[in-house]
Formats: sequence, structure tokens, C-alpha cells
Amino acid sequence: MPIHGCYAQYLCLPSRKLVPVPVGLDPAEAVALVLNYVTAYQMLHRSAKARAGQRMLIHGASGGVGSAMLQLAKLAGVEMLGTCSARGAAVVRELGGIPIDYKSADFVKEVHRLTGDGVDAVFDGIGGDNLWASRDALRKGGRVVIYGFQSKMRSGRMASQSEGRHPFRESAELSWYVIRNWFKSGRKSMVPYSIQWVMRLKPAWFRHDLETLLNILKQGKIKPLIAERLPLDEARRAHEMLGEGGVLGKIVLLPNGYVTGKIVEQVDV
Repeated sequence: MPIHGCYAQYLCLPSRKLVPVPVGLDPAEAVALVLNYVTAYQMLHRSAKARAGQRMLIHGASGGVGSAMLQLAKLAGVEMLGTCSARGAAVVRELGGIPIDYKSADFVKEVHRLTGDGVDAVFDGIGGDNLWASRDALRKGGRVVIYGFQSKMRSGRMASQSEGRHPFRESAELSWYVIRNWFKSGRKSMVPYSIQWVMRLKPAWFRHDLETLLNILKQGKIKPLIAERLPLDEARRAHEMLGEGGVLGKIVLLPNGYVTGKIVEQVDV
């Protein structure tokens, strides 16, 4: 997972950054693990410290990270609730989660109706003031794991890019939410997560977790949901689809060299 220069047919990387893929795996499913499943796995086990019997909520449960989280949580014995559109409810239910239609229901009220005292953790990739609602869905001692700024997206791009705002402003805003949370009651915490920082600071974690996931995939215990396979020259369209929302699973880009019926190389979105 190179942090920069991903949209290329060839990359030159040091061997220490390579992880072998077990023979026989679908390349599209294998590549889906690199970002979405590692993100979900690390948030679940390293950020939220998941234990069997706990209840947790993820926003965008029918998307790439959400569908990965539902499968991994089921393996860990964690009951998952997930916000999604009405269109994604069937997918969430099929993956073992309890869907909550965020357009027709107040997800905080639904969480408390279903659980009583709230959930142990919320995985929030939306950001902004949605973090306070996520916090309200927690039981005492719970935590919000923050991993994105979807509320800042406009047509597949960060609003800061199109509105002339400084690209680091979102990070500063996130820090401000975390600091303000310290002064609120209920012993509820907010924990930022960034796969880029994990890769920089804990590279051994990334390798270990990706190898673990590849083995789980080889055993057939997880099944990445592939929403679309697009040629590399439609990368912009892929991001527009993500910005519009409603993508069920993972979008995979097919670089030059794709042959009908045979995938030679793939990269990830």
C-alpha cells in the first residue's frame, strides 16, 4: 500500500514492503484487503480492543470498510449495527449486521432502542458534528473511533481542495473535537485512526495484519464485496461514485493489461 503514486501500472518498491499473496486467490478480493480490511481489522482489534459479546456500530455499513467490518466483527463474536441506505440494508443483514436506515430514522434513538444503554464503540468515517451523535450512541465507557471526513466530500473530492481551504484544516478540526470531548461527561473517548500513520509508525502491524487477513481469506472465512471493476482510466469516475455515496462494497481499478476473463494486474481505490 504505497501512500503516494498508487494510480500507476507499475511501482518500484523495496522488498520489505511486499507481502506474498496465497496462490489461488481472486486478485480483486486480495487487493480489497489492503485498505478496507486492514482498516477495519485494526480499528476493531487495535483501536476498539473488541471482545466477544460486545455491541458496536459502524456508519456506512454497506460500503467498503463497513462490509469488511461486519465480516470481521462476526468472526470476533461482536454484534454489529450499521447505518446505511434502504438499498444497502439487505447487504448489511446478509453480512450479519443490523441495518439502520439513516435517512428515515434517528440512528441514536435506534441504537438505544435496540441495545438499551448504547454500544461499546462507534466507527465514524463521516466526521464533523456527526461525531457528537456517534458519541450519544455510546454506553458509558465507550469510544468513538474516527477514521474519515466524509462530511467534507464534494463530488468525490475533499471540500478543502475545491474551496481553497488549507488541506490540514480537517486535521485541526478533528483535534478540536477530541479536545472538547475530554470535557464532556460519561467517560466516553474519541480515538483518531489513520492507516497512513499506522504504516509509518507501526509497519510491523501492517504486515502482520495483512498477512493474517490473507490467510483468513484463503480459508474462506471472509468474502470481500466487490461493487465495481473499472478500467484505470475511469479512476475519476470511481471517486465520483464514492463521493455520491451508495457504493455497495469495494471499487477495483483494472490497469492496462486486463484481458477479458483474466485479470493480469489490479490496483485499489
